[in-house]
Amino acid sequence: MNNLRPGIPKSKTITISAETQQLDDVLSFINAPLEALGVSEEEKVVIDIAVEEIYVNIALYAYEPGRGPVTLRWTLEDEPLSIQIDFMDRGTPYDPLAREDPDLTLSAEDRQIGGLGIYMVRKSMDEVSYEYRDGKNCFMMKKLLSAADA
Repeated sequence: MNNLRPGIPKSKTITISAETQQLDDVLSFINAPLEALGVSEEEKVVIDIAVEEIYVNIALYAYEPGRGPVTLRWTLEDEPLSIQIDFMDRGTPYDPLAREDPDLTLSAEDRQIGGLGIYMVRKSMDEVSYEYRDGKNCFMMKKLLSAADA
């Protein structure tokens, strides 16, 4: 069954300044194909939270103390229906997946600071990966989607 509808591009890319003020534009960019596919609000919220976590971390830390660009690309796949979201920046090399998961058995006061956001991304997405390639941080996440007409 082909879940990709005519007129919906298979892939799209933007490059913007990695600044937190751009978050609404980033979410609009990611949500456009999801809305065109009729993805549920619940699935969009899960994806938005993961996108926000990765994008805001790039905006806050990749080029610290300066600023730089980030390229985002979404790619839709059929069989099974999914969206892959790639983030690419030329900031300081950093693999967020190398960090150990936080110990959720500890209280918030006893846990180390940081790591909870990437943990949530790992748990909410179906695939995540990181690679430093050609002078760029390349973070990928993929989410299987429910077809609106299934």
